[in-house]
Amino acid sequence: MVIFWDWSRGWRRGRVGLLAGLLLAGMSLPALAEVEPGDLTLTVTPELNGGAAPYTREMVLLKIHGVYRQPILLEEVIQPPLANFTWTQLGRDHWSKTRLPDGQTAIAFDRTVAIFPHHAGAFTIEPFVHRLTVNDVGERKVVDVRSQPIPFTVAAWTAPTGGPDAKEPWWLPARDVSITDSWSRDPETVKIYETVRRTVVLEAQGMLAEGLPPRPVLRTRGIITFAGPVVRETIITPAGPVARATYVWDVKPGVPEVIPLDAIAIPWFDTVSRTMREAEIPARQIGGGLPDRETDGAKGAAASALIAVAAGVLAFGLGLALLGFRRERGTLRLPPSIARDLRRAARAGDANAVRAAVAAGEAAMPALARRWRERPETRAALAALDRAVYGPTGGATPDLVALARALTKSEPGRAFGPAPVLKPLDGPA
Repeated sequence: MVIFWDWSRGWRRGRVGLLAGLLLAGMSLPALAEVEPGDLTLTVTPELNGGAAPYTREMVLLKIHGVYRQPILLEEVIQPPLANFTWTQLGRDHWSKTRLPDGQTAIAFDRTVAIFPHHAGAFTIEPFVHRLTVNDVGERKVVDVRSQPIPFTVAAWTAPTGGPDAKEPWWLPARDVSITDSWSRDPETVKIYETVRRTVVLEAQGMLAEGLPPRPVLRTRGIITFAGPVVRETIITPAGPVARATYVWDVKPGVPEVIPLDAIAIPWFDTVSRTMREAEIPARQIGGGLPDRETDGAKGAAASALIAVAAGVLAFGLGLALLGFRRERGTLRLPPSIARDLRRAARAGDANAVRAAVAAGEAAMPALARRWRERPETRAALAALDRAVYGPTGGATPDLVALARALTKSEPGRAFGPAPVLKPLDGPA
């Protein structure tokens, strides 16, 4: 008996799957061979902070890594239930080509999952399964590649105070915590029965938004506060989630004297150093601000010049001087509250807080921010600060004190060049 095989029909049926496998693997199709033990491997590795067992609600990254010698036509990851954990996948799966110790090439698969244990105890992370459709000697074969089960211990808190189960203070395990405090106007200039809005942004790296503390209590004698809703969001990054909470209060003084607002400490557990630390909403005061001496001096000088011109004393010369003075009279400078925050953060060596103060200054004084970018030395320092704060691998932190000193200087109000002219929205003028 002779059996005939329609190769063209068989090729048409398998062509779509083979091409999909080639695109997925990013490599050329090797010679067809039988699937052997060791050709398809999947490993799951937990990244423990400092090599220590995590505490409740502390983030642990699971690195899922597969190495496949066979071309893959289709694939599906089957994740275990993770019943004792909250979890989230970080970014998309990553496929690449890798070279093995024996010199052969293979397909590499990578996925990162962040898990957060619910409570202390000894657990087992059940195997992940990567269901692959491979080409085995010309035939499509479905193979389940399993990882090994992982014993996983969540440590109990043994310190006398704090910890995941304590009601106070709020348990906040994170890689880093930063606080930005901003006001709709300088609180020291607010008078009785006037309203000012305070906005505090709390960011924690390595957390989900629901793990951030509730809105702090802002209460002291002599003020009326109206708390706004808390806005929470989780930002997924390759290094892990970043949790952000925004707290808002409208504050109204009810007495004419100065009202001090105490600092509010927010304790948190540093998962890198394995120690307790504190972040702080800074202390402020409402009312009691001093008059703007520099502005008053400018007004006095202007008045004197006008009197001198009116009296006719050196009319021509003083008129030219007055013209020059009036052009230079206005000054650009940071609001006192932002300048104070910037200096304080620079002295503390806190690059994140310095960047937050710079952002507040750019929003409040865009004309002054343009001056910063026009100076090569200031522009270079701000670029270095951005790399240190936002760069994926960090960078050298510039001299924060010198940068704060440069940014808090007053600038003449006269622009260095003509104001830019905006083109009409409908096309050229």
